[in-house]
Amino acid sequence: MSGNDHLHLANLKKKTDARVRRTRDALGDALVALMQEKPFETITVQDVLDRAHVGRSTFYAHYSDKDDLLMSDADDFYERVSFALSAQGDKSERVFPVKEFFSHIAEAKRFVNALSSSGKMQENMELARGHFARGIERRLAELRRGQSIPASDRPAVAFAHAGALLSLLTWWIDRGMRQSPAEMDEMFHRIVWGHRGP
Repeated sequence: MSGNDHLHLANLKKKTDARVRRTRDALGDALVALMQEKPFETITVQDVLDRAHVGRSTFYAHYSDKDDLLMSDADDFYERVSFALSAQGDKSERVFPVKEFFSHIAEAKRFVNALSSSGKMQENMELARGHFARGIERRLAELRRGQSIPASDRPAVAFAHAGALLSLLTWWIDRGMRQSPAEMDEMFHRIVWGHRGP
């Protein structure tokens, strides 16, 4: 196979990946929109297909049902947000983009309420905790301040911080999101680094 053939295959894969991503995004967006309009249990796969303008066979090539779509969409989102600081080469001592994440939650308040009433919140929180712990562990390994934590302890420390982050999120939502996302970011990082602040 020539170099041009390899290049052509690589470009084809990029186009396919972009098309798959667009399809998955359209389906995820359709489900999120529908969840803000009616109870999750009343939403059918056909409702999602009609909203996303996607065919049934395309849907089933990616997902087994609407629950699979919801959790797969959440999985992608949590992974992206968890590793965002590392991916961007962030120079701060933040271990998680709390401000950005909480801002997103505030903007998606109707969806958060729909998720809660669907009975899927706990499953989502467990999924999030795993991603958040891995992202925080990576940041601790990248930051000079985090490297003072023995490598063998970092997974447990990161898991504990991920739990603290989700507890803070619940506390913030339950109290009407009165603090700004920036204030919540500062509060979380005081927990992570002690009261000395980031």
